[in-house]
Amino acid sequence: MRTIAVVNQKGGVGKTTVSINLASALAEQEHKTLLVDMDPQSHCAVGLAVPEEQIEQSIYDVLISFSREEPMRVGEILWEVSDKLELAPASIDLSAFEQQMAGVPDRELCLKKVLDAVKDQYEYVIVDCPPAVGLLTFNALRAATDVIVPVETGYFSLHGLSKQLETLAILCQRCNQTVSVKVLASMYDIRTKMAREILGELRKHFGDKMFKTVVNFNTKLKEAASFGQPISEYDPASKGHKDFQELVKEMTQGQPEQQRRQIIESLSEKLDAISITADALLERAKPKVTPPDAGRIKAIEPPKQRIPQMEPVAVRTELKPAAAKAEAKPVAVRTEPQQPKVATTDAKLSDYYGVNQVNDAVAFVTLYPRAESVQIAGDFNGWQPTKLPMEKVGANGVWQASVKLPPGKYRYRLVVDGQWQQDPYNEITELNPFGGYNSIVEVK
Repeated sequence: MRTIAVVNQKGGVGKTTVSINLASALAEQEHKTLLVDMDPQSHCAVGLAVPEEQIEQSIYDVLISFSREEPMRVGEILWEVSDKLELAPASIDLSAFEQQMAGVPDRELCLKKVLDAVKDQYEYVIVDCPPAVGLLTFNALRAATDVIVPVETGYFSLHGLSKQLETLAILCQRCNQTVSVKVLASMYDIRTKMAREILGELRKHFGDKMFKTVVNFNTKLKEAASFGQPISEYDPASKGHKDFQELVKEMTQGQPEQQRRQIIESLSEKLDAISITADALLERAKPKVTPPDAGRIKAIEPPKQRIPQMEPVAVRTELKPAAAKAEAKPVAVRTEPQQPKVATTDAKLSDYYGVNQVNDAVAFVTLYPRAESVQIAGDFNGWQPTKLPMEKVGANGVWQASVKLPPGKYRYRLVVDGQWQQDPYNEITELNPFGGYNSIVEVK
């Protein structure tokens, strides 16, 4: 059994997208696969339309049971997504796991013990890790035979990769553990010069330590997640689906053991060069940054042509824990927008969503199609989400809010149906005292 941890301490690089669609692509190739969500935000369940209100037990319950010397079988919490794919969902309880396990011997081996008990039942285990280096990520690394580091080909990706590889090298050396670590370029937009330059630098520095497969930026991948489906179900003909098929093909070709032993050392030797390259690319890109009030003032208006209109449908509500099979695949009915424009339809959703300064106000725009309520809690409102509720705009699940703030640096989190999480459309974050990440906005 190969256990593959999808790791990057930087948020917004597509870890969950890679985890869900890689697991689905493996299952599509008839490999029995288990997807384990180790992120307290529980986005794997959201991305596979597992009803949150029906999740009574999660991977947290299984992990914590080992500390109580009453081991719980992982099979008791599983949800069957397809014939060959099962999900061990997460829950917000995971955010307290590190505190509850303080002082417990071998607390970093809990996940390894859980997976060792089912190693004869699966060919592959995919572990989606949180965007933080803590006990949850450490558990995933100790259980892993392979590590995939997704790297967004954007402005700050090389710096983030440098820090991530340094952390992995230190952890593996301390634990005397041999794992295969490979870099995966994700969210690649061939239309931008910066993305092409960064991809070229990654390939120059890492060579065969990097997957040849590139996960291209694809609006279908975001649409599939919003409908609770892997891309293999939502649009099998899409470029996104073909990318993950190629990734599975490359992964299953195997890797010589001697090469696996050398990977951590050879990757860590690249850190200085990667950081220098990042500085050069970022400095070159600075003059090209568009002022926040240029062309983005309409960000708080509902999208008209950028996002294709979709008729919402009920998806996967028939899923049952453990052995139930989905009886029918959900269907997304698309209505073509009027006066379609290629440049608008193919534009990045992240260019629209996020946080932007409009004159003396800060506009927050995000996408949560199935949410009942979205609120903003930050140091500017005493971390009280009820003071800044977001307003739902239209039928696409777009939420917006605006607030006037004096110049300064502010920290905030989104509260989606009562669950606290970082803003998925804001890549500027910092670690908070609870092991999660706060999103950052600077008002000038």
